Amino acid sequence: MKIVMAIIKPFKLEEVRDALTGIGVHGLTVTEVKGYGRQKGHTEIYRGAEYAVSFLPKLKIEVAVPTDQVAKVVEAISVAAKTGQIGDGKIFVFQIDHAVRIRTGETDADAL
Repeated sequence: MKIVMAIIKPFKLEEVRDALTGIGVHGLTVTEVKGYGRQKGHTEIYRGAEYAVSFLPKLKIEVAVPTDQVAKVVEAISVAAKTGQIGDGKIFVFQIDHAVRIRTGETDADAL
């Protein structure tokens, strides 16, 4: 079992969710986050004054999947979240040692 974590642009959420649903992934967690990568923020002008925006709004998506689905999930997120512009995001994959569904007590793969 793995956790696929993706940091994406906020306006790409619906496309990513639709792509994941299309490959049979039915559960995900979304968190609003702020951060920066190589783009290091940007400057904006508000009422004639220029100011720096150091941390840009992003969404963090987390999906727990069986190991054999990781490649499909990563590909679906990559295609759906890509704009071709700087700041499209990153995808990380983590190992899950143990999972429990609280309501039923199911464990590991059955809990997903």
